[in-house]
Formats: sequence, C-alpha cells, structure tokens
Amino acid sequence: MTKKIMKSIIIGLLIFGGGSLLLKKKDMSYRQSILKAMYPVIMFPGKLFGAQQSIKINAENKLPLVDFFAQKITLNNGTEIVLNQFKGKKILLVNTASDCGYTGQYAELEKLHQQYLNDLIIIGFPANDFKGQEKKGDSAIAEFCKINYGVSFFLAKKSVVIKGAEQNQIFDWLSNNAKNGWCSQAPVWNFCKYLVNENGVLTHFFPQTISPLDTQVIAAIETASVAAKN
Repeated sequence: MTKKIMKSIIIGLLIFGGGSLLLKKKDMSYRQSILKAMYPVIMFPGKLFGAQQSIKINAENKLPLVDFFAQKITLNNGTEIVLNQFKGKKILLVNTASDCGYTGQYAELEKLHQQYLNDLIIIGFPANDFKGQEKKGDSAIAEFCKINYGVSFFLAKKSVVIKGAEQNQIFDWLSNNAKNGWCSQAPVWNFCKYLVNENGVLTHFFPQTISPLDTQVIAAIETASVAAKN
C-alpha cells in the first residue's frame, strides 16, 4: 500500500472519529468519550501493518512449574474464586483500564465472552500502572464497564500487574518463566492478553495492539490443547 493511500485512509478515519467526538457519552468523561470514538483509529495501524512480532507463543508446549489452577483471585465485589473450578476451559486474562485508548477492547472482550460462553473464561484485571489511566475504585470500575460496554465477564479487584513487590500473584505467574515454564513478558500497556489452555498451560501472549477479536486470538481459542484431544 502506498503512503498516499495510507494517508488518505487515516485522514478519513480521523474525520469519521472526529465527528463523533462532539457527542459526549452520558456516563463517560469527555476524555473517555473521545477515546471510545477514536478506538477504530487507534487500532488501525495494527490492523494495517500487523503486530506479529509482539505476539509470544508457547510453540514447544512447555509446561508450568507452578500449578496455575492452584491460584486464587479476588473479584471486584470481594468474592474469592479458585481457578481450579475452570479446569477444562481456556482462560483469557487481561489487564484493563477505563481511561486508555484501548478501553474500547472491553466491548470486544464482551463479544468474545458471549461467543465462547461455554468454552472460555475471561477475567479483566483493572490496574493503574500506565499513566494513571485507572484512578477509579472497584465499584466505580464495575459500573463504568457495565453501563458503557455491557461487561458481564469477571472483573478482578484492582491491583498492580507490572513486575515488582506488589504485583498481582496471577500476573507474577503469567510473567515469570520460573512459574509458567517459558514466558517472562509482563504487560507493556493496558489490555495485554494472556491465554491459558484447558490444562493450565500458558499458550499465548497478545499485546494491546491485537484486538480480542483478531483472527490470531480466535484461532488460539479454537485450537484444542494436546491433552484435551486425548
């Protein structure tokens, strides 16, 4: 694609997105309304050029050294769940934020949740780790997600997902190869996605530039694990 054509497409998307900026959403700040309207523009470069180099795959099917299903998660409402109850299903774990250019992925995650309701568990982990883009408390986060994006999948209690002493134990497992067996990749921004298969094996890391509805994500979800086939 020539630079001239690419430039024309981007200008067209900006004009389209710009027209909707004037319509502030009732339950959003102006910033959130702008980001929601501009989400297709934000995602366009990734769709155009791809982000294959940022995707990480457990091609050798390396097994975890620490049992994923032994982990516990405290949900947004204070309820504690043990991941053991999700054995036999894939789990997509995503660090999220309300004031990010990628916040529009909440809607795509919900669509994915509805599409694979019986086979996939999605858990969002709100965090304020990147440029202060999640300042809300847990109840306000849940309300924002429900009203503006219809979120019905699990939301964890707000926590820290980047590496450090306060890192959420789930993300410590996801980004520690001494625990998951191969991956040391911590989130680089909001809406990074980790896929764990039916047997508790971490299989993929997808960066924020990859839509939850990307064909590569769908293919990973629909691929049966080795043990699940037997």
